[in-house]
Formats: sequence, C-alpha cells, structure tokens
Amino acid sequence: MLVALHDAEKTDYPNLALMKLSAWHKAQGDETRMFDAMWWPGQKVYSSKVFTFTPEDPYLPLDAIKGGTGYGLNDKLPDEIEHCCPDYNLYDVKHSMGFLTRGCPRKCEWCFVPEKEGGIAAHADIEEFTRHREVILMDNNVLAHDHGIEQLEKIAKLGLKVDFNQGLDARLIDDGIARRLSKIKWLNPVRLACDNKGQMESVRRAVELLRWHNVTPRRYFCYVLVKDVDDAIERVKFLKGMDVDPFAQPYLDKAGSPPTERQRKFARWVDHKAEFKSRTWEEYENAVA
Repeated sequence: MLVALHDAEKTDYPNLALMKLSAWHKAQGDETRMFDAMWWPGQKVYSSKVFTFTPEDPYLPLDAIKGGTGYGLNDKLPDEIEHCCPDYNLYDVKHSMGFLTRGCPRKCEWCFVPEKEGGIAAHADIEEFTRHREVILMDNNVLAHDHGIEQLEKIAKLGLKVDFNQGLDARLIDDGIARRLSKIKWLNPVRLACDNKGQMESVRRAVELLRWHNVTPRRYFCYVLVKDVDDAIERVKFLKGMDVDPFAQPYLDKAGSPPTERQRKFARWVDHKAEFKSRTWEEYENAVA
C-alpha cells in the first residue's frame, strides 16, 4: 500500500508523528512518501497539524486521517506506533528526536500540554528513538519527573550531544540537577524560560548554579513570553544583565488570537540582535514605525 504523509505546517522542522507513522507502515511492508496534491495515486493519507492557527489545506482528500493539537486534543498515536523509532529518512534529518517524558505539572494559561497529556509521566528510554549522536529532546518539563532525571545520567554515559528545545524549568534546577547537567554534552546552549517576573529569582539561581558547575557553553538562552510589554522589559533587562540571551515570543492564547503590534515590535527588537545591542527599547519603539 502507498501511504501519504501530510505536514500541515509545511516548515523545515520535521514532524515527529509523521516520521513514526512512516516507520510503522514501512515495517508492515508499505511504501510511504510526503503528500503531493498534484500527484497522488495512493490509498491512505495522514495529516498532522501542530498549531491551532495553521489554516486547513483545501487540497487534502476528504478521507484523510487527521491528528495533532492543531486538529484537536484527543487524537493520539496507538502505543505500537508511538513507541517505534521514527523514520528519520522521511525528512532526511541527521539527528534523532523524541520525548523522555510527556505532560507537565505546571498549568500555564496558554499551554495545551496539561490538558492533552496530563501532569507528568515517564514516556520512553533515550535508546528507544536514538540513532544519531545528536539528539533533539522535546520534553515540556523533563526535570519534573524522576525518570527524566535518570535519563540525564544515561545521556551523559552514552556521550550523546543533546538539546532540550522546549527549555528546562529553572525552578527545578538545584545543586544536584546542575551537577548532572554539567556531565552532558550540549548541542545548543542550555535553554531556560522566564515567562513572568515571579520567575526571575529562580532563573538567577539556576544560572549561578549552572555556571558554578561549569555547564558549557556558559552563556545560556532564555525564552521570554511577551504578554505585558512593560513586564517583559524588566525580564529582558534582568537577563541582559546576567549575560543570558533572551528570545522573545509574543503571547498567543489557545484560540490563536494574533499578538498586538506592540508585542510583535518588542519581540522583533529583542530577537534582532544587532538592534538589541545597539539601541534601547525606547529608541527602537520611537524610531520604528
């Protein structure tokens, strides 16, 4: 059987669910390829959509099997597909990808994860999906579960180079966690998050501990949610003073409502590093229409 896989986002970022579906179907003797509306003689089409604001593709067949948060919160891959090693050839990626844990105990107002996946639970062993020396880990809060912390030690023993691309919860980084993180090889700088002013002290302490234990590279990265711009300004000043690289993300609610123009402008200033280093926010806001 010929199976088509449709990536609704159409970005360069690989869709993990589609890679797992491809691997499972190939194990059944099927042929898989990415969906092409201009030429499709196949028998089955899967579509995966990550974001609620991604528009529907009018060229999808009516009988396409749809899944992913963008389509709804209830659809999940069967366990035999969820726990197979992804077909990395589908996107020709040279690194492995997966989750060690699923869910998150935090209940952030903008996040679908607790509603979709629950609190926090062990999900997989690092070796289940690792076929490369470089690994992208997509856990939402890996430090909130003992399994995740145990996997940190295994990652260090295996000598893998990793990136937790959703960030680590600074509130959970104590001396012992920082020591474990120091044993790991990092594909990118450690990522943290500072979504409101109440997290600033936790971020400060986490950065001090990471640097004390020589977690390298010693310059870290921090997501900054931009809902109230004045609040975000304080957090960005704080991070800049600690020599931590901020990355601003304009606030999106669960309905996918667009950010305000001021939120967008502030994020552009922070994320355009030449502007961020050469002009203050006040100068940028007044100069850029």
